[in-house]
Amino acid sequence: MRNARLLVVPVFAALLAGCGIRATEVPTDFGPAPSRAHCSLAGSPVTTQSAAGMPVQVFLLCGSSLVTVDRAVRVPEGAEDAERRVLVAQGLLDELAGTPSAAEKQAGYSTDVRAGTTVSGPGPRDPEDTLRLTTAPESLTSYALAQIVCTFSDSAAAEGDGSVILGGPGTAPPRRYECTDDVRARPGAVEPPSAEVRGG
Repeated sequence: MRNARLLVVPVFAALLAGCGIRATEVPTDFGPAPSRAHCSLAGSPVTTQSAAGMPVQVFLLCGSSLVTVDRAVRVPEGAEDAERRVLVAQGLLDELAGTPSAAEKQAGYSTDVRAGTTVSGPGPRDPEDTLRLTTAPESLTSYALAQIVCTFSDSAAAEGDGSVILGGPGTAPPRRYECTDDVRARPGAVEPPSAEVRGG
């Protein structure tokens, strides 16, 4: 009986070894789990939903990441720089809050930005490039904040260095937000880095 047990042990060990996963030198960090959304419109670029205007790009959600789509916003000719920034920002907000087209929905696009949010320029003690939202940034969902920050930072509403200064409707100091690769890849898990700013 003892000899029989000794014979079973190496056979059993060999079977276990055969079921293992071989080591690999290829990195295994494949990012977020795959989504059923394919994030493309049958090989065609996403068409602009808005009427003719200044071409812009906004970030929509698709699967677990942010993707850009083409849009257009109307800005009156002759607008001053400060007014132009606010008008562009409001146009971008409106596009983010708009319902994706049927083709975009089918491709998996969606938005977490809710309609009705408006934007204004800086308060008396804010830096001149501040944009104040009627909804405080910290009250937005992580997805909506990522969409807004990444869309603004990649537009004429930004400072030009890829960051954007956002505040809420009150007098709390605004914060400077940045859109990073991690934010674009995982907007639900990674919030845009931010830092408080004061003064003009």
